[in-house]
Amino acid sequence: MTGALFRNAASDAARILRSHTLNPVGKLDLLPRGDIRRFQPRPYFRTPQFLGRSKEASVLSHSLISRLCSSSSTTASTASFTKARFMEWYLGMLKTRPVLTKSVTCSLIYIAADLTSQTIPQASSESYDLVRTARMAGYGLLILGPTLHYWFNLMSRLFPKRDLITTFKKMAMAQTVYGPTMSVIFFSLNAALQGENGTEIIARLKRDLLPTMRNGVMYWPMCDFITFKFVPVHLQPLVSNSFSYLWTIYVTYMAGREKPTPIAS
Repeated sequence: MTGALFRNAASDAARILRSHTLNPVGKLDLLPRGDIRRFQPRPYFRTPQFLGRSKEASVLSHSLISRLCSSSSTTASTASFTKARFMEWYLGMLKTRPVLTKSVTCSLIYIAADLTSQTIPQASSESYDLVRTARMAGYGLLILGPTLHYWFNLMSRLFPKRDLITTFKKMAMAQTVYGPTMSVIFFSLNAALQGENGTEIIARLKRDLLPTMRNGVMYWPMCDFITFKFVPVHLQPLVSNSFSYLWTIYVTYMAGREKPTPIAS
């Protein structure tokens, strides 16, 4: 009986060994091949569903970028179109109503320059002198704007060429005739509108006119050279007013100073 049991055990062991394979290193492979494949790592790959979502996201992102680009280009084109229409309108106004257009432009520049001039030395608690700003606006609208129109037209008729010698002649006329005359008118009228009498106006001119003219000789020659040499006559007041923005900040500051004490004779 013992021999029969031993033979049965040996037969079962042989059957078990035949049902399992040996791996290359000679060890028992205790799991079926299907189970081994189940435990092997799988390579990562995108499923068709994920690929579809990725393509949709890519399409949406490209669509969003194209919309943003088209929106920015539309805004830029609209701004450029608006500027072009404004320049077309302004040039048309210069042809149809030159004096009025140049006067209003000059008045706006004087308003901006005077507000800037009041802002520079002003403390935060102080308020703007709107009466002073109104005086500057009236001077630009009623006096400086019209005189600039006729002055540049006169220079164009007297010296029609644009060569270097002619340009220097126009610059000399501006520095010796137009500039000093308009400075006297500006300081005298502004002082009179503030209630100063003749003696006080003369004292102000003695104090402020010479420094203003001296500083004007340092500032205006280059501006006049560019204006007379390169700018058409109908646009010269506009360019001159553009240059005069900084200058107006200075002269409005000078005009806003306290009145000097007249010296008794």
